[in-house]
Amino acid sequence: MTLLPDPGARDLRGTASFEHTADYLAAAYAGGSARPVSATSAAAFRDGRSIAFVGHLLPALDTPQQPRLFVADDDGVRRLTDADAEELDPRVCPDGSTIAFRSDAGTSGVYQLAFLDLASGRVRRPNRVDGTVEYLHWSPDGTRVLLGVAGLGAHAAGGQGSGAIAPTSDGPVPAWTPQVDRGAGHDQRRSLWVHDVASGESRRVSTDLNVWEAVWCGSSAVAALVSAGASESDWYDAELHRMSLVERGDGRESLVLHVSARQLGVPTASPDGRRVAVVEAWIAARTVAAGDVLLIDTSDGDESSVARIETLGVDVTQLTWLDPHRLAFVGQRGLETVAGVHDLRTGLSLETWVSDMTCGDRYPEASFLPDGSAAIVHHGYTRPPELAWLRADGVHVVASLRNDQTERVIAGAGTLQSVSWSAPDGWEIQGLLATPAGPGPHPLVVYAHGGPIWAYRNRWMMGHVHTPLLVSHGYAVLHPNPRGSSGRGQDFSGAVVGDLGGVDTHDFLSGIDALVERGVADADRIGVMGGSYGGFMSAWLVTQDTRFAAAVPMSPVTNWYTQHHTANHPAFDQLFMGADPHVPGGRYHERSPVMHASRVRTPVLHMSGDQDFCTPPIHSIEFHHELVIAGVLSVCVVYPGEGHGVRGFPALIDQCTRIVDWFARHMPAHS
Repeated sequence: MTLLPDPGARDLRGTASFEHTADYLAAAYAGGSARPVSATSAAAFRDGRSIAFVGHLLPALDTPQQPRLFVADDDGVRRLTDADAEELDPRVCPDGSTIAFRSDAGTSGVYQLAFLDLASGRVRRPNRVDGTVEYLHWSPDGTRVLLGVAGLGAHAAGGQGSGAIAPTSDGPVPAWTPQVDRGAGHDQRRSLWVHDVASGESRRVSTDLNVWEAVWCGSSAVAALVSAGASESDWYDAELHRMSLVERGDGRESLVLHVSARQLGVPTASPDGRRVAVVEAWIAARTVAAGDVLLIDTSDGDESSVARIETLGVDVTQLTWLDPHRLAFVGQRGLETVAGVHDLRTGLSLETWVSDMTCGDRYPEASFLPDGSAAIVHHGYTRPPELAWLRADGVHVVASLRNDQTERVIAGAGTLQSVSWSAPDGWEIQGLLATPAGPGPHPLVVYAHGGPIWAYRNRWMMGHVHTPLLVSHGYAVLHPNPRGSSGRGQDFSGAVVGDLGGVDTHDFLSGIDALVERGVADADRIGVMGGSYGGFMSAWLVTQDTRFAAAVPMSPVTNWYTQHHTANHPAFDQLFMGADPHVPGGRYHERSPVMHASRVRTPVLHMSGDQDFCTPPIHSIEFHHELVIAGVLSVCVVYPGEGHGVRGFPALIDQCTRIVDWFARHMPAHS
């Protein structure tokens, strides 16, 4: 590959590097206008044959991805509608006749409820609700649909890309018009609505509480995660309530079921509404929950009614009631994806599937039927997504998205293996290592994950094209799951709470030492990259150790004081830093990479999106300026219109081109 003449060039189009990367990403992502290139949100039909899902179309690399509804069955994969609109979250009605889903037909980026009649193929769009629909659930009898609705001023979670959840409601304005922030206003609140299928009417059923997540709890109530405030910070203190949908003389009844010192996620209620299960864990970002399962009797709001159930060492990421007595779960245990069923009558859990591959997107997920079978999107590092049934005797593939283009990605992706090593204090640390063909030692890129409460697992392309692209250029890529990672229990993930950039620093460095000692990695060609908390760690590590030949922090935190005062969720850093940001010095100062820029000897490429409300681009800019002052080679790249992570095309081509070129310049894979 021809190196760029100027790593600080603004426009890379027309260079050999850009064209090569565009060609590679076309193989990974661009399937044309008819064939989906990825699959999410599998939804099981009750017949146990068909699977609805969201497939993403990408006609060309200069267009946005287009999520559309598809179905996979014995006849293959086919589109369910011909609408020119985004379609998300298919939910099959209990009688199997209709799919409810979210669509932005009418106003781009503003989602409303839609129905697809499977017999006729007709799409029905009820009257619009005030806001944008974030999620939906059929009632147990299939007569109503529960809608979670966000105000148009609300923010997306960091894992969803941050930024505004919907286009501005002000309409077109002149370019000189200023941005205005007035705090968490009314248009940022999240409410709950119920749509009656027979009448076609939707009505708001929540009161003044802000509803983050909700599910049916019987036919006349919901179980909901709620808070008084509506900001992203308020989510960290959300409580689990049982909210009646029946009007009372003094308003609707809201019963507090559980208040946690940690965070709560993915609530689900038994069909009869008597019991609610919820995940309790250290959760760094809304929508990304993995942890213990609490079982709560809804007939009594007393804390003594809360029980912790056994889940076979699995950090649970999704829960589904099969019937009033059996609770199905899926999640991560170490590097494995595990499914199981807990029987309330015996108090025992049975493991029904375990694999070193996985299902779902950000975390494992499955769409269960009452018999315990489940529809999943099944995949692995060199196994493209496939729609499959998970049954007692294993995985049964219905349709695969593998094709001639994905074969190119697979051919250059090398091999993936699990690795482990001992941290200086004796804790075992696990990771996944992708290596190119041929003997080592290889140049090694350490790819730090975000969170810090999240974890790598064996996913298609490891969840992002960065890894197989780097391997195709001759780099080994290590994906560590240091302390703070999920899948190892709450003591392991909670070990970083109050110690960000502490013990986990040595989990990374000891992993590099182990791979150098084993002859896998070349000690003179070690790089580091990562996004979000991984961006912080990429910036932090080069201030703590001079071994790194190149670094690429993406969407990083580099100044925790700045983070607290500019991000849209300051509760996160105060909770996980375990310190007061208003006290001069202290951990906010000590653990900020920008404060240690004079120690850095590593060339650093900073990357951010200008619409990132989670880790604003000022972090990249601050650290970049400090490194320039310190005489360190530094380049700062900020992408317009991108949020928490670069997702759009052709910006992603540009980002990947710059990443590969940065490592090729400072730690070349080939002489």
